[in-house]
Amino acid sequence: MADVFMYVDETGNLDFDGASKGSAASIYFGFGSAVFREDHGHHLWDGLTLRARLEGEGTQLARGFHAKNDRHAVRNEVFAAIHRQKPRIDTTFLCKANAYDAVRARGQMELYKLAWRLHLSEIAKQVSTREDTLYVIAGTFGTNKRSELARESLREVCNAQDRNIILGVWESSSSWGLQVADDALWAVQRRLEERECSWFEPIVQPQLKSYFFPWGRARSRPAIQETPEDIPWTSCHRP
Repeated sequence: MADVFMYVDETGNLDFDGASKGSAASIYFGFGSAVFREDHGHHLWDGLTLRARLEGEGTQLARGFHAKNDRHAVRNEVFAAIHRQKPRIDTTFLCKANAYDAVRARGQMELYKLAWRLHLSEIAKQVSTREDTLYVIAGTFGTNKRSELARESLREVCNAQDRNIILGVWESSSSWGLQVADDALWAVQRRLEERECSWFEPIVQPQLKSYFFPWGRARSRPAIQETPEDIPWTSCHRP
């Protein structure tokens, strides 16, 4: 028996028109996770002392770290910590332009739930056994009604797994693990979009165990039009 900690962050928005020219919506919606096993306490302490040290040096971090908003020097520090800690990183991206008609018909939260199910159902099996306790810590999503619908989707998918899962839905500012997942997913997303990311190759890529595109990449469709339930897990495709 072991304790396994999976921190999960999402990327993109739920607008199906993300591929349209001039749209502010994202091309992909997906999830990324950072997994730590037992003796995880020293990782949390490392993140806390990093945050405290940077505050002492004049960097205000009232809400912790967030890759999109942090200065380059702060990202350097966070990625150096990720390099020391070496969590397992996994990502799943759904190309919204290739969404199945049935998914579109069921609405945006169906996309959220489906992306989550495709990600968790495989990663949970890879990182834990039935005898383990898998702590799934997901970042909050949206506000008010959408936040509660997201929580229900997370809970429903967790309950469907043959694992002992304890689910927490936390503010990212409260959790070093969620901030690790955010930075790692941000780096993978940058590489996916062919944008510069000096931290990807030396730090994130060695820990990236899966890079999954169930609906193919932008401007392409899967070779066989399976139903979502039939899509098999594939081996890791490096960016």
